[in-house]
Parts: sequence; C-alpha cells; structure tokens
Amino acid sequence: MGASIPARPGPPPRPGPPPRPGPPPLPVTDRTTHRRLREQGSTERGDLDAILIAGVICHLGVVVDGYPMVVPTVYGLSGDTLYLHGSVASRSLVSAPQATICVTVTHVDGLVLARSVFEHAVNYRSAMIYGTPRLVTGAEKLAGLRCLSEHIVPGQWDYARQPSRKELAATTLLALPLAEASVKIRTGPPDDGDSPDAALPVWAGVLPLAAAWGDPEPDPVLRPGIPLPPHIAARAARPPL
Repeated sequence: MGASIPARPGPPPRPGPPPRPGPPPLPVTDRTTHRRLREQGSTERGDLDAILIAGVICHLGVVVDGYPMVVPTVYGLSGDTLYLHGSVASRSLVSAPQATICVTVTHVDGLVLARSVFEHAVNYRSAMIYGTPRLVTGAEKLAGLRCLSEHIVPGQWDYARQPSRKELAATTLLALPLAEASVKIRTGPPDDGDSPDAALPVWAGVLPLAAAWGDPEPDPVLRPGIPLPPHIAARAARPPL
C-alpha cells in the first residue's frame, strides 16, 4: 500500500469581533480620592453599578437650615442617573436641589474576627455619590418613578395602579448624576494571620452575612382568590446579592 497523502491545512480561523470596551473608570476628584485603606478603593464603574443594583435603601446626606441631616430613602438607577424619592414635605429633599448632597449605599457581607481586637474588621461594599441634584418634572417624573419601582420589584409598575395626578404632585423626585463617586470594597480573612498574634489560641475568621427575601406575606384583608403574581414570587426566590 502506498503512503497516504497528508491533508492540506485549512484556512486559518477568522478572528472574532474585538471585545467591547468597558465603561471608563470613575473620575478621581478631591472628594473621591482614597486616602485611607487605598487597597480597598475601586475606580471601576462596574463595581459602582453592582453596589447600586444590589441595594434598595440609600442614605441621603444634606445640610438643612445649617444642620446636617441624613435621610434613608429608596432609589432607582437608570444609566448615569440615580433617582431619589421623597415627599414634598421632606425638608431635606426640598432643599437638596440647591445644595450639594452625598448619597451612600452600603452592604455588609461579614464580620472579620481577628486574633486581636485591633485587627477586627467588616467585609463590605460601599458607594458614596456626591453632586447637586435636580428636581424632576414633566414626563421624566413618571419615567423616573417607574425606574424606581422597577428597581425595587421588577414588574410591579405595570401590575399595580399607577400614580394619580394628585399623588404625583405630592411626590418629590430628584435626579443625581453619577459623575462623582467613591467605591470601597473589603473581602477576605483577617490581616493578622502572619503576625505574632497568629500563635495565640484564638479562633479567627469571617462570620458571613447574607440578606435574602422571605416568603411573601399576604395582607390580612386581601380579597380571597387573588394569587401571588409571578414577578413577586420571582423576587422572593431571588438569591441574595
């Protein structure tokens, strides 16, 4: 039998599409510069988005009548805009359009228990956003409220009754740009594993903390025959972020 003829090599594979560029890093300003624990700081826009997406409550800090005030409120994220909700009667939100505010969102992921009290820490994800918000009016107000509602429970805006004109007039909605933000994240075990304290007979490690939705609890006066809608059931089954 004669020797087999080697197969000719095929054409080289075509190169795939170039990877899409990610979002640009967060700009560093005097207020967002990480001066302490710099290794925990991040300028990745993706880290900021992940922290905001995982949260429900933010804390809005503003000076009212010369005094600092920090107000917990719900929010919604849309691209480069954070929408903040509150009543017209809220002094902090009424005064905010004329003042610089600071909004924070924090998630606690665990307690870091070290061998010495000094080295104890917290594993966390935190974002601070600075800026001057603007008062949202007109058609954007309804769209912003929808964004806020869908951030909390996706699908609820189209399921429930939407705001009346009177309710819209009684609601303040602010829009804050994400142009100036600071992000810090800590993960991992205690930092004293290679210190002299490592010889101590003291347990060290992390006590994790994860938040999860519980089983939906119907209103005691809910009319019989109204089932739990799929979007709420899906929200309840969603794993912690």
